[in-house]
Amino acid sequence: MYPFQSYYLDCPLIKGRAFDVFEPAPGVPVQDIAIFFVHGGGWTAGSRTGFHPLMEAFGKLGYITATADYRLSGVTAFEQLADIRKSFDCFVDILKKRNHPCRIAVRGSSAGAHLASLMVCAKPGELGEKNDELKYPDFRVEKAFLQATPYDFKPWEAMMPQFWKQMQAIAGASYEKDPERFERLSLSNIIREDNPQIFFMEAGFEYIFPSDLTLKIARQHRQMNIKSHWKVYDRMEHGFFYELKRQMQLQAFDDICAFLQDKLVTEF
Repeated sequence: MYPFQSYYLDCPLIKGRAFDVFEPAPGVPVQDIAIFFVHGGGWTAGSRTGFHPLMEAFGKLGYITATADYRLSGVTAFEQLADIRKSFDCFVDILKKRNHPCRIAVRGSSAGAHLASLMVCAKPGELGEKNDELKYPDFRVEKAFLQATPYDFKPWEAMMPQFWKQMQAIAGASYEKDPERFERLSLSNIIREDNPQIFFMEAGFEYIFPSDLTLKIARQHRQMNIKSHWKVYDRMEHGFFYELKRQMQLQAFDDICAFLQDKLVTEF
């Protein structure tokens, strides 16, 4: 519906290292905060194009948006984190060249929420990922709205064995062999006073990442005077926010817009 531009990070091209930028709808005043999307898919699947319908909806309200891919095979989560940091850095450069205020919110879901949460809460290179390509290594994200976010990257009670196998594969080693890798990939270890505001969106029927654990983060943030939020959307499933058709999807969209404008009110 609206023009968008695809950007590729490498020459020759490397599959997965690319991002799209969507323009706001014509004639709509441009919002002073932009949005950067990171897709989910278990670290091995998914595509940046899955967010295009949502990006068009945000474009109608004047938001400039970007959505990034990352390499899905032959890499670890550390290299995937480096991929999205590079795309984010390029998006910052694009906004700066347009004289945009460069306030940016980051959106992620499931594996995308994991990578996005590490990107916004840890400094570039802090977790051991490559960061020598970045033009703006000190740029900090203002807000993040995340769905189905892993609290940490360690085994928990009642987790699905096949999913734990997948997590160990993307970590690059088994937990028994190298538990330190899993500590570095754990959001719980980087909850601190310089974190951005985070809106944790949780599905009522969440079955992969326990929702009560992200509530712990929201509470920790509130104790640090960080205005983070946590909300459960009834009867919704893991990864539900991919279109705007059902009542809770529309409600989530309204809540996100309120969050971006500092108007969201939740108990946590």
